Amino acid sequence: MGFVLATLSKEGCLSVRRVLLLDESEHVVSNFEDRPFPRHQLLDVVPDGIVVVDDHGVIRHVNEFVSVLTGYAHEELIGQAVEVLVPSPHREAHVAKRDEYARDPVTRAIRGSPYLTLLRRDGSEIVVDIALSPLALEDKPWVIAVIREHSAQMVASLIRSEVSLKDLAGKLAGAVTLAETEERTRLAFENTMVPMTFTDLDGRAVAVNNAFCQMVGYTREELLGRDSIRVTHPEDVGISEEARRRIARDETEQARYVKRYLHKDGRVVIAEVSKSAARDVAGRTLYFVSSERDITEERALIVYQARHDPLTGLANRVLFEERLAEAYATVVRQGGLGAVLLVNLDNFSEVNDLFGHVVGDQMLVAVAHRLAQVTRTADTLCHLGGDEFLYLAVGLRSEAEAEKVSTRLLGVFAGPFTIAGGSLEQSASVGVVVWDGTSRDYVEFIQDADVALHEAKRQGKGRHVVSTSAMQQQASSRFALVRELRHALPDGQLAMHYQPIVDLTTTDVVGFEALMRWQNPERGLVPPDVFIPLAEESDLIFELGHFALREAVVAADSWDRAGAQATAPYVTVNLSMRQFHDPNLVSMIEEALTASGLAPQRLIVEITERVALLEVDESLGVISRLDLLGLAFALDDFGTGFSSLSYLALLHPRILKIDRSFVSPASESVRNDTMLEAIISLGHKLGMTLLAEGIETPAQLERLRHLGCELGQGFLFSVAVPADEVAAVIAGAPSA
Repeated sequence: MGFVLATLSKEGCLSVRRVLLLDESEHVVSNFEDRPFPRHQLLDVVPDGIVVVDDHGVIRHVNEFVSVLTGYAHEELIGQAVEVLVPSPHREAHVAKRDEYARDPVTRAIRGSPYLTLLRRDGSEIVVDIALSPLALEDKPWVIAVIREHSAQMVASLIRSEVSLKDLAGKLAGAVTLAETEERTRLAFENTMVPMTFTDLDGRAVAVNNAFCQMVGYTREELLGRDSIRVTHPEDVGISEEARRRIARDETEQARYVKRYLHKDGRVVIAEVSKSAARDVAGRTLYFVSSERDITEERALIVYQARHDPLTGLANRVLFEERLAEAYATVVRQGGLGAVLLVNLDNFSEVNDLFGHVVGDQMLVAVAHRLAQVTRTADTLCHLGGDEFLYLAVGLRSEAEAEKVSTRLLGVFAGPFTIAGGSLEQSASVGVVVWDGTSRDYVEFIQDADVALHEAKRQGKGRHVVSTSAMQQQASSRFALVRELRHALPDGQLAMHYQPIVDLTTTDVVGFEALMRWQNPERGLVPPDVFIPLAEESDLIFELGHFALREAVVAADSWDRAGAQATAPYVTVNLSMRQFHDPNLVSMIEEALTASGLAPQRLIVEITERVALLEVDESLGVISRLDLLGLAFALDDFGTGFSSLSYLALLHPRILKIDRSFVSPASESVRNDTMLEAIISLGHKLGMTLLAEGIETPAQLERLRHLGCELGQGFLFSVAVPADEVAAVIAGAPSA
């Protein structure tokens, strides 16, 4: 049993459906009986290599295109073992594969892969596709193989071969008799698996093979003598005719195109077509040869992959938006309501951080499976990406029905998930937007659902929130503010102001807290508690943070000592959560200090209790690196957050800032006084310096002095001032 051309991989055999080009010759010859055109020559107008191998693995026939592929002349291959075309590292395995094929000689196609290569005469190798078919000749099991270079551009065609039909006939006569060649050709056409047609100059079929009949669902008798319009999709009529005209006008030697057929049962078949002309010795066109490949399933797979998420198999955003457009159009025509629900997994980053992304992906797949189980047939479930899912609910009659859908989705998180042999709890939050046919542009529904989702997160997670017009208006305002904030820094609208920190005993200025101010040309002064959280939600926080640090250290380096002060005032700079955990933080601070010349001891970084205690181990690492630079850190808003005494001792900030709610309470109470006294006492016992914020009255100052609080700041002393007024504050520090 002969085999052909390459070492076959199991993957290659499983990955392909069709790769070849051939057809039956008898009908063609009968239509050209008045022309001297032997049947075996039909093989040589096919723009693919055809090799016939006997049961000993000896090449008995090749068509002319094999020369184009391999560089060998026809006579150099006839009589050679087929392994001459196999790279030497694969030859032993190739022989074994031939023996394996002999035990199961079935028609099969193998697509090109790194393992399926053809050795050319010059020693180079090319990746090929091949198709094998068993062939019974001389009462022995032979094999016919058709070879196509595995490339998006099929190189060359038979026409490029400079061998005339007369010369070709002479060469073939030296290897086998004409009668034997014709018989082998006939059997090759009968056994080929590639759809192929031969058409006359008017486009009428003069020969079709069984594979083509199977592809379009019509019998040979129903196709012969007719043009292809009958079986062509109405929108593609004319494609084949145009290709035929281009070839006839010598504009191209081979036309390649894609067209759609209408199968007899009504379904659409998509085919990739290669068309060329067969010519006589005088160059006159005799007929056209078309070989085809059914790519319907391939196109369907491409379309599926373009509209589905590869991890979960759910619809992706492309398909979701298509379904959303259809649903919106239906509501406009028929009335009713629809809803978009955005599902976000709560604290999902912790799963990836603790267990790795493999477990994280398994969790997403498990969540997708549960959500799919409660998805109604008419609705659409989409994996938007990361830890977010979208749900399109259609055919609703009220907002209450949308909330029921949301409740059903949240219900799938009631029980733990079994992941990697363990049990994991996972909750989710849902943002809901309900719409009718008079709603705004449907593409904004996802954005509106996202706004509602953020509100659900703010309210405590594990719940759903329905979007309202007020919520959308607020989000729109926030979006506009963020857009303006992006231009604030380059337009010079941002500046640093400095609020003095005083020694409560002497009222000497010992430092300044750097505070950012935004003077919007239209809105006026925008409070930091409005724009800083917006910057934190985007990457703007890094740009603003770098600006604040750079301005603060440059300003501090210009401050002189005042009076009998031993040292010049220090500066404190606030760091947001994302800044504090930024891997580039330490290097950025180091660069700023070097550029300004400020001593590290005069810079104090300030973080809130919440930032420090959210990721304690990571925070300790950052604090350790800052300490190596010579920097200290202050813990802000103490008493309003976690207030864990064990963590406070572990972090051990140099300065512990007492929140203004304890210094300037809304109402006086014994409980508040007790808390203030306890905080100051605790700080002293842990060796920290206490700094009270928001001192507004002399009575508050006296109370803090009595309790032993060392430092303070507030309107009693000074508001935050621009950089050019700092010197005056230092020189004339107010006294109580």
